[in-house]
Amino acid sequence: MYVIHQKRPSRRAVLTLAYQSLGIVYGDLSTSPLYVYKTTFSGKLSLHENDEEVFGVLSFIFWTLTLIPLFKYIYFVLSADDNGEGGTFALYSLLCRHARLCILPNQQASDEELSAYDVEGTSETWPSSMLKDFFTQHPRFRNGLLVVVLLGTCMTIGDGVLTPTISVLSAVSGISVKATNLHENYIVAISCAILVVLFSLQHHGTHRVGFIFAPIVTAWLLCISGIGVYNIIRWNPSVFHALSPVYMFRFLKSTGFEGWMSLGGVVLCITGSETMFGNLGHFSPLSIKIAFTFLVYPCLILAYMGEAAFLSKHHEDIQRSFYKAIPEAVFWPVFIVATLAAVVGSQAVISATFSLISQCCALSCFPHVKVIHTSSKIYGQIYIPEVNWILMCLCLAVTIGLRDTNMIGHAYGLAVTIVIFVTTCLMSLVILIVWKQKLIMALTFLVLFGSVELLYISASFIKIPEGGWIPLVLSMIIMTVMYIWNYGTLRKHEHDLENKVSVHRILELGPTLGMVRVPGIGLIYADLVTGVPAIFGHFATNLPAFHQVLVFICVKSVPVPYVSEEERFLIGRIGPKEFRIFRCIVRYGYKDLQQENNDFENVLVSKIMAFVEMEEQILAQNWHSCTNQDTDAELVDFPFLVRTNQPHAKHLSSCSDIQVMKPYENHQQINGPLIRDETLEILRAKESGVVYILGHSYAKAKKSSSLIKKIAIDIVFAFLSKNCRGPDVILSVPNSLLLEVGMVYYV
Repeated sequence: MYVIHQKRPSRRAVLTLAYQSLGIVYGDLSTSPLYVYKTTFSGKLSLHENDEEVFGVLSFIFWTLTLIPLFKYIYFVLSADDNGEGGTFALYSLLCRHARLCILPNQQASDEELSAYDVEGTSETWPSSMLKDFFTQHPRFRNGLLVVVLLGTCMTIGDGVLTPTISVLSAVSGISVKATNLHENYIVAISCAILVVLFSLQHHGTHRVGFIFAPIVTAWLLCISGIGVYNIIRWNPSVFHALSPVYMFRFLKSTGFEGWMSLGGVVLCITGSETMFGNLGHFSPLSIKIAFTFLVYPCLILAYMGEAAFLSKHHEDIQRSFYKAIPEAVFWPVFIVATLAAVVGSQAVISATFSLISQCCALSCFPHVKVIHTSSKIYGQIYIPEVNWILMCLCLAVTIGLRDTNMIGHAYGLAVTIVIFVTTCLMSLVILIVWKQKLIMALTFLVLFGSVELLYISASFIKIPEGGWIPLVLSMIIMTVMYIWNYGTLRKHEHDLENKVSVHRILELGPTLGMVRVPGIGLIYADLVTGVPAIFGHFATNLPAFHQVLVFICVKSVPVPYVSEEERFLIGRIGPKEFRIFRCIVRYGYKDLQQENNDFENVLVSKIMAFVEMEEQILAQNWHSCTNQDTDAELVDFPFLVRTNQPHAKHLSSCSDIQVMKPYENHQQINGPLIRDETLEILRAKESGVVYILGHSYAKAKKSSSLIKKIAIDIVFAFLSKNCRGPDVILSVPNSLLLEVGMVYYV
């Protein structure tokens, strides 16, 4: 196993990253003052207009910001990174590796020797051992954990609809403070125009305008904190007393049920907290901690305190409190900065949605879509056209349909709290299974933060009829698509495993079938890491001629964020050497961009040639221990990690992964000249041409299946399969080099 040693960044580098993180990480969180008080005091709570209620809301905001973003994320969650990556998938990846929870197909023991696959740590504790055994013995709970992860993911994708809508609409609504006669339709129209422009510019990539993001958010934070200090001094310096938690209990006691319902608006003050963890891979934990602790957090607290001080003297302006609290002299500059900050916050969550969809595709939880790389210098900046236009249409529909930031806020609050609570649940498992801490620590974490989040979730659920249904409907639709796609692809993989064929048997039948070998290299793409897929048997029996050199290629995902280029390829041989049949396993992490480069054919041939040259040396070192196993496998399948720039290959498979047959009696010891002959034969085959052979499978539900399953497979899955990007498009295969083999499988 490789251990990657990284240099500790300098103070200047950390401060630079902290400054840059302001524009990417904190755009959403910093714009929450635009709508928190307005949404909180909607409904019947607007009838309570005394200082006790205003100070009670401020106390809730202060302690919520302190407990969730500051204590939970900054001091706990940011430490649970997966090789520097954060987010829901990072926590799930850690659990998959340490507790073997991964349900991805084609996983091998050799994957555990990846440099990013680090499961070393302290000794097992009884809670961690008990949990691992529990998940091992109850596969349904493993699937349930995946459903929880997908729920958090779907709610995060829902944020991609709600964040631009509420941010832009709240910012634009400030015009009505000065233009009191302006009709609501004009505000909605201006908001829709800004949203259309925002989504229309996505194909350019954030790197083209990213240099202005950090200054905008910095200017915004300084503006709202300065206005907050001004309002505190002018209207109510005693507002500091509201920081006492006593005011929270007074608030709930005086307002009762209405006060509890209003907490669905208070929770909007922590929108964007998950972004701190989700964008961890682009920055460093220390830089994010510095930016939040020393700038974002104090500026937000001052902004909320200043607005509360203003409200304590202007109860009648509670629905327009943010813009009313701005001094007349700086109103329009602040309005412009607020609009720009809303766009920046929207841009961050839209980019995060693209990244999440790409990860779901890598984990076989979403149909393959077109992914465009918008930056040749910044890794991970992508654009997905289909997702972009769907998000834009949904944003416009919500803006035009609801036209009210209060109702949008109710929907937003439910989505935010569910995402944060999912992170709390996964983090509790990480504390036990990955960190191997005591049970009391995990329970304390779950109870302390989970109880607060459940309080907000319960308040948000009451608002389902008033807009809270939107994220639920969106999440149900997205989760249905994800589950059906995942179910269909897993059933396809099971079908391939059950129907894989023996290439040795096919070649033995060669004279009967009239089979011949033609010049060239055939690249057969399949989802199997062992054995020969059924599409090859179907192809060989119906068209009994295949290429001089065959390579079975499996492109798969592994539960790590990234796989280095040196570790990406595993090369092996199927059958005896005279067959000239090889296997290539191409591995990607869940954050890797699965896009073959234009030089893939040359890289693959060089890897195979390096494998041929080093094969005998590696076999001599590993043959004895592997052949001691009692196996009747028909194939010889040795996966090796091959580096063309190094003189020796590293054997990455334990003997349990190697399919070994008894040595052929006529098997010759390959010497130097014969190795050169095989290398030359591979080169000649490359010059003759390369043909891509892809399977085109059609899923059908069995006649005995239930009606729901028939609808899911025959209609939904068939529609998704027909309209998603096929492997030939993903691999950029020219039509002249493509050969598709069609098959039908029943699930």
